[in-house]
Amino acid sequence: MPVRLATSGKVAAGNREQLVAGDGARNTRSFAIVLIVHLAVLVLWQVLVDAFHVPKFILPSPLATIQTLGTASYAWGANTLVTAIEILGGFALGAFVGVALAVIFSWAPLISLVLLPLFVTLNMIPKVALGPLLIVWFSYGIVPNILIAFSICFFPILLTTARGLREVEPDLLDLVKSLRGSRWTLFRKIQLPGSLPYIFSGMKVGAILAVAGAIVGEFIASERGLGYLIIQVQSSLDTPAMVMAVVLLTLLGVALYGFVLALERIFVVGDATPT
Repeated sequence: MPVRLATSGKVAAGNREQLVAGDGARNTRSFAIVLIVHLAVLVLWQVLVDAFHVPKFILPSPLATIQTLGTASYAWGANTLVTAIEILGGFALGAFVGVALAVIFSWAPLISLVLLPLFVTLNMIPKVALGPLLIVWFSYGIVPNILIAFSICFFPILLTTARGLREVEPDLLDLVKSLRGSRWTLFRKIQLPGSLPYIFSGMKVGAILAVAGAIVGEFIASERGLGYLIIQVQSSLDTPAMVMAVVLLTLLGVALYGFVLALERIFVVGDATPT
């Protein structure tokens, strides 16, 4: 009997290693495909611009775009850092407030009934129209742009988290209640683990919207940041600098989205790994 148990344990461990190895191979292959596609697009872009002699002020080539990084007057590092702070600040605030409000709504249906319609109405306010008011209230700087990014990205996180907390198996809830489990135990053991896929789905949408929110704020009124730089170089038709700013914004968004994906893999996919 002990030999049989030991053998079954070795088989289970071997199967687990094969699953991990298979996932790693698939992830490597997927990353390679994504990288090849992006490089192919860049090469095609460069070839078409050179072949058709497209003027630089209409569409610069990738090489001409990269060359703008050597222009010190653009202060790429400082402007990118400001925009990154605005994006991360708005996203972090949106994730915290969205998840916290969703938990409160799940614990107190009356509060949800009173406040959720109000949040829906407030979310309908065009954020471009809200920007000048935030500048009047908080002056110029990073804070108004963080608040605009927050106002755009927090609502999807709130809705998806609230839905995830609601969609819990009723039998599990009844079981915990029959065992006299506390509300905190119910939340920590049942509701939170079950709602994690919904939370991360909302956070992935919020990561995309946070980038848009930060740029909306910088377009309205700002003294620093990539959006501010785009407005400044637009008057001189410096298209390569504008494209480079868009590329850096895209990289910031991809980095934030990848960070959320990594967290999702740790807390969601990792929980699903056979033990």
